[in-house]
Amino acid sequence: MRRYVMAANVRLDAAAAAYLPRALPFNSAALSPNHIHLISQQQLTSPVTLNTMDILLSLPIVSYFLAPSITSWTTSLNLLFFYMTWTTLVLSHGPLKIQLLGALAIRLILWLVPSLAFLLFDTLLPSLSESIKTAGAAALPPTHGPTLLKTLALALFNLALSAGLEGGTSLAYASYFREPLFRASSALPLPFQLIKHLAFLIAAREVLTYYIHTRVLHSRGRRLTSTRIGKLHASYAHARAAPPFSLMLFADHPIPFLLHRIVPIFVPAVVLRPHLLTYFLFVGFCTIEETMAMSGYSVVPGIVMGGITRRTAIHYAGQGGGNYGAWGVLDWAHGTSEGQDVIDDMKAEAEKHRVKERSERAANNGVGFVQGGIQELKKGRGRKGKKSN
Repeated sequence: MRRYVMAANVRLDAAAAAYLPRALPFNSAALSPNHIHLISQQQLTSPVTLNTMDILLSLPIVSYFLAPSITSWTTSLNLLFFYMTWTTLVLSHGPLKIQLLGALAIRLILWLVPSLAFLLFDTLLPSLSESIKTAGAAALPPTHGPTLLKTLALALFNLALSAGLEGGTSLAYASYFREPLFRASSALPLPFQLIKHLAFLIAAREVLTYYIHTRVLHSRGRRLTSTRIGKLHASYAHARAAPPFSLMLFADHPIPFLLHRIVPIFVPAVVLRPHLLTYFLFVGFCTIEETMAMSGYSVVPGIVMGGITRRTAIHYAGQGGGNYGAWGVLDWAHGTSEGQDVIDDMKAEAEKHRVKERSERAANNGVGFVQGGIQELKKGRGRKGKKSN
């Protein structure tokens, strides 16, 4: 009996600590064995379940799970598994480690893997690749092995450098302010907040990319420092007067690379300090966009993405004479667009939709005309049969 009471005391102390983490130490010795037996049978089996339910019910995203009319069961289960995986990751690793390894993994998966696949396709099937490139054979990557290895090594070095810069900045911020740079909590961001933060980050990136590109990387001799950095950028990123290929995305001198590819992404995130998942989505979005923009293919789908790819190819083929922004909005506003600008792309896409609508209407009218003719023929045959009878 004494052994049972001692075991129950230990379990009761653990349960009380779970319920009241900031309360005074709980003295279970004041309870009688009958109370201990009652509590051990009815209440000591529920703390883990109650704590888990408290956490789940405190999440805004649970409302989506409780509304089958909004999402399907498959989507709900996928979100639930994602939340469980994310919560396990947050509870088992530090925010800085998750940030660095997550951003590095996103860039490796969404840039390096597609870039090597594109390079393999362009090398093994050059005639087929040439037919879908913006500038034909001029847009094909070089076939010299050492040149490609040098480009890959420089890109990987710059990628490691960017991870070190982000890690150092995040570590300095956490050491000074006693909190992580990005919120890595188990609570997922609300959809409206996610969209709002992504819109701000994308707009800020467009502004920074355009003005860094025009004022620093292609300064046209405005300042001595800008001229030196511009020469470095021209000697590395614009070494060949031809459309780029995706492996060149991070293959620039380290200083122009950080200014062109990392600062427009990382600085707005530092200012906003969004949820870490929002930052990961932003990094993934920018990486996919830049990888496709540097591919040089003319068959990239989408209104915006196809125009971005064409303007990027013109920018590199023309040695940086225009098309400085990521999306081309500020190029259109400042008159620095070369080729079709973003407004022309939107008009062309709208015209495509009009042509499709006209084709669908004509097809529907044709089908209706054929069906009407068949019905008239059937009616005519029925009348002839009645007359003969």
